[in-house]
Amino acid sequence: MKVSRLMKKVLPAVLGLMVAWAGPALAGAKVRAFVSILPQKYFVERIGGDLVDVSVLVLPGANPHMYEPSPRQMTALAGAQVFFAIGVNLEEVWLPKLADANQTMRIVRTQKGVEKIPMTAHGHGEHEAMHGEHGGEEPGHGILDPHIWLDPVRVKIIARNTCDGLVRVDPAHQAVYETNLAAFLKDLDSLNASIAKSLAVIPADKRTFMVFHPSWGYFAKRYGLTQVAIEAGGSEPSPRHLAEIIEHGRELGVSVVFVQPQFSRRSADVIASELGARVVPLDPLAENWKDNLLHAADAFGQALR
Repeated sequence: MKVSRLMKKVLPAVLGLMVAWAGPALAGAKVRAFVSILPQKYFVERIGGDLVDVSVLVLPGANPHMYEPSPRQMTALAGAQVFFAIGVNLEEVWLPKLADANQTMRIVRTQKGVEKIPMTAHGHGEHEAMHGEHGGEEPGHGILDPHIWLDPVRVKIIARNTCDGLVRVDPAHQAVYETNLAAFLKDLDSLNASIAKSLAVIPADKRTFMVFHPSWGYFAKRYGLTQVAIEAGGSEPSPRHLAEIIEHGRELGVSVVFVQPQFSRRSADVIASELGARVVPLDPLAENWKDNLLHAADAFGQALR
């Protein structure tokens, strides 16, 4: 009986301590954050620094359009304080489930306020006709491109939303987050200017490049380039479609076909062989986001000159 009364007195205090331990206010504790894709880890760490511990849902080499969290990740997510979404398709399926599993986890939609552009099919300006996996659909806009992290200017909005999310979760360190954000925004302006300068020398008649999956639409739009996609509506192209792409590639004088490690390169190899072109890997989901964008700019510049 005495034990029972003691437990009744102690249990509320224990539960209170558990709640306190779950927050970042305790000295030395870090904000436990999850992101969907690797580039977001770079963004959160630039703003959060040593105050955050960031885990990534889509592991290196995995396809974010078809990814399912592992049991180990689901367990880790149960202890996360904040999830930074960015608008990739897996979030439509998994965020409601994650929110149910961890009802105290704050979900921050870092894509909020970012202007999106339609996906296009193999360079003819047609909207991709199927597979909402590509990031949602709006009336009159077709399938919207989710790859917003590949434009440094749009990343400024993502960064601000990320900072706001961290401040809401950990208001005690607001000044640190805002200082880091200001430095990151300055770096983004410099990066944008550097890439724009390096790609400005490409002749007007050579500003089209060919890719398997149309990941680089925002990058292309920002710097006056045009991407020609091999993939048709999220699938490998049909023989007829393949023939059309090869003919279009010949018309454009394509000498390089870009592929990414998350997708099969079989069709790209066929097209490159027919065109006498090289196949060059380019990963839109690389973790070192800044260096990867500089690498992409150099790859496009070398291919199109």
